[in-house]
Amino acid sequence: MIDVDWFFPNAAQHGAYSKMNIIATGNEPERFFIAYCKEQSTAYTHVITHFIALCTPFFKEVKQLTKARIIGVDHNPRPVGGYPLRKKVEKRIKGFLFSRYIDCFVGVSEYTVQELTKDFGPQLSRKTIRIYNGVLIDGIKKHQYRSEQEPLFMVASHLRESKGIQDLIEAVVFLPDTVKAKLKIDVYGDGPYGAVLRKKVQSHKLDAIFCFKGNSPDLKSTYCLYDYMLQPTHMECFSLSILESLAANVPVITTNVGGNEEVIESGKNGFVYTVKDIVALKELLLDLFSGEKRITIDTRSLIEEGFSLELMVKNHFKLLS
Repeated sequence: MIDVDWFFPNAAQHGAYSKMNIIATGNEPERFFIAYCKEQSTAYTHVITHFIALCTPFFKEVKQLTKARIIGVDHNPRPVGGYPLRKKVEKRIKGFLFSRYIDCFVGVSEYTVQELTKDFGPQLSRKTIRIYNGVLIDGIKKHQYRSEQEPLFMVASHLRESKGIQDLIEAVVFLPDTVKAKLKIDVYGDGPYGAVLRKKVQSHKLDAIFCFKGNSPDLKSTYCLYDYMLQPTHMECFSLSILESLAANVPVITTNVGGNEEVIESGKNGFVYTVKDIVALKELLLDLFSGEKRITIDTRSLIEEGFSLELMVKNHFKLLS
């Protein structure tokens, strides 16, 4: 039996959250957690962090307060071309000062593992492991028939500049009019860059091609309606939407950033092109639409074998032994 306190910004009650002991931290989770440990005299054996900056004074204070085994999980993508020199130096200094207080670093892809060592120093290599993100496959409906020609495309993404959807719009601009007359791309998601993308679509008179669907409460039942997913992202750590799309037997066209190439084998279960290469993306769209290129395998089996939620949970439990 394992008792877990979950420190989240808010105490949501939807879904399975009502079964969890959620402690609302507000917008300053590190400060709240430190205060909570001091007030409650906690006896945690393990402290696992997600989506919190690593190698900061926070970890030193937690180690001193709790004596727990501290596990830091890194989900963060890095910018194309890396960090500016000043930030690189700052990260190395933080790694030298504070990495000793984190007992285990977990990267959610091989890319992340490599970047952790690059960010904070080679001393991390002896205590850094990879545990791939996983998805719950059972609820994902499977696509049954993939069109050989004139396939249907979808995008599932937060709408921000780093997701590269503007590149997709520019690639479509250069397609022949005969293709544009039939091409359909549905975009699921919302975000601060949405208005810019909609304006770009309108300015290029591509409204008949791009349909912005907004956030969908049930994407797991939506992937199966499409033949391919497009993810022209500029930066990625390890994408859950790629895993979900493949689990739905929907191949993915994406860029060579982050951990994308650890799950997409170009020409087998999708296609990978160089990030920001609009011409390459245009050619892929043209070849897929004409049927000159296509994916024929069932892409779900790869996810079942290597990227299931069950496997991810099993590997995380090993950290507690």
